[in-house]
Amino acid sequence: MPFNQPPPQLGDQYQQDRVLRSYLRRALPESVLAAIEPELENMGRLAGGDLYHAQLADRLNEPRHTPWDAWGNRVDLIEVTPLWKRAEPLAAQSGLVAAAYERAHGRYSRIHQFALVYLFTPSTDVYSCPLAMTDGAARILAACGNRSLAERAVPRLTDRNPDTFWTSGQWMTESTGGSDVGLSETVATRVQEQGIEQGWRLYGRKWFTSAATSQMALTLARPEGNRPGGKGLALFYLETRGADGQLNNITVHRLKDKLGTRKVPTSELTLDGSLAEPVFGLDNGVRNIAPMLNITRTWNAISAVSYMRRGLALAVDYASRRVAFGAPLSQKALHVETLAGLQVEFEAGFHLVFAVVELLGREEAGEADEPQLNLLRLLTPVAKLMTGKQSVAVLSEITETFGGAGYVEDTGIPQLLRDAQVFPIWEGTTNVLSLDVLRVVTSGSALEALEVEAETLASAVRDPELVDCARQAQQALAHAAKWLSGARAELLEAGARAIAMTIGRATALLLMARHAQWLVDHDGDHSGCYATLIFCRRGVDLIDEQLNHAHARGLMEDRAQ
Repeated sequence: MPFNQPPPQLGDQYQQDRVLRSYLRRALPESVLAAIEPELENMGRLAGGDLYHAQLADRLNEPRHTPWDAWGNRVDLIEVTPLWKRAEPLAAQSGLVAAAYERAHGRYSRIHQFALVYLFTPSTDVYSCPLAMTDGAARILAACGNRSLAERAVPRLTDRNPDTFWTSGQWMTESTGGSDVGLSETVATRVQEQGIEQGWRLYGRKWFTSAATSQMALTLARPEGNRPGGKGLALFYLETRGADGQLNNITVHRLKDKLGTRKVPTSELTLDGSLAEPVFGLDNGVRNIAPMLNITRTWNAISAVSYMRRGLALAVDYASRRVAFGAPLSQKALHVETLAGLQVEFEAGFHLVFAVVELLGREEAGEADEPQLNLLRLLTPVAKLMTGKQSVAVLSEITETFGGAGYVEDTGIPQLLRDAQVFPIWEGTTNVLSLDVLRVVTSGSALEALEVEAETLASAVRDPELVDCARQAQQALAHAAKWLSGARAELLEAGARAIAMTIGRATALLLMARHAQWLVDHDGDHSGCYATLIFCRRGVDLIDEQLNHAHARGLMEDRAQ
């Protein structure tokens, strides 16, 4: 009989994840961990078992758009895949949005929620996308001051009953630009009949609308007569269908043919008089939607980290099954060294994003002081941009660790890499987020708050090698602060990405060192020490004093001539 290579297997994704379980033991009170652990154990079994097998079986399915019915009526029906049909009720029942709003565990409720999301996401083909926007919409509507709107939508967005649970879209992107939403061409017109105001109707084309099957959406539009730019836009709430079940004057032109996240029914659509309601007022829509972006960026970072973890789980198992040159790959020093380098990038991203989750939980519980709020404003875009880049790089290497099998579609490995490419793009590219970071560090005291936090984290470390890692991280942060204070104005923007990455990697290194010391103190476990040392050696200070800005500008000018 010819040889057939045994495929990689997944086991219980909670019990096998030492990073997640040790983090939760450190970060949560024992009573909270005891209360939520049965849910995590159940999700871990599903994620590595039945749900994972359903995902593999669903591999070739994609959402379908039916524009017309048999009798020529425009219906624009979108049917999602069997896996997504299963994911929605599971997400509702598991409280993947609700847990954050029930606040059963106070400031730890966000950790509870995102630990579940982290386990759920890689087995459901990015169903985290509509859930992220649902969470963001609930956050905005709960605080908008429009009581009738909040009472109608928030209970549905945070419901655990699959029959009444809603998801939300976030419809901002137009052909004029994704990040520069101030160029939006969608117009809001006030509707009056016999002198009585009847509400608002929206007119415009949305080029990239994920979660097109959601029951509602938040979108930006410019009320007629408003000034141009972001300040002239308003944030609107609309329901996608009316009481009769018909679409709310929405025409779906097509589903996007994307590199990855192909299970997500992303559409291009036109609002042709869609009934809508202002959420906050009739201006400052970009500013008003910002809290939603902070939530969705956190979901993006959690998803990026969870995808790294999934790839590593498969690669590590495969290394024990694949024999080459007389021994399993797990006994080959170079292969083990390669996996170790990928593992530490994952661990760094994990600790950074869960630090953001902790700050978010404190803010929502009213327990965050001003320095912690500054840290949240700074580290949210930092975590999103760093983990997005890490995820693509790690999963590219993961694909390679499988050799030719990693390049074959029906192994499921290529899909991980394709899907990961969305993480640096969705909710702001790396450059856009780097500019956000630059604005935060040059317009307030966020960097000073980070330096104080760095000192607190470093003070918890006593192991000599960990102390040296913490010192290098602090030096990197000091270098960033010095460069920011001394750089010429024209170089600040050019250096924004290096500054953001240095802040991210240095902060992650400090968090890893603190956690590694805790593992030694509580368990005598040195695994965190090894991970911290490896990550430190890979470099955290990415600031180049000799930016190639002038050379790059010259190249662009040559091309323009």
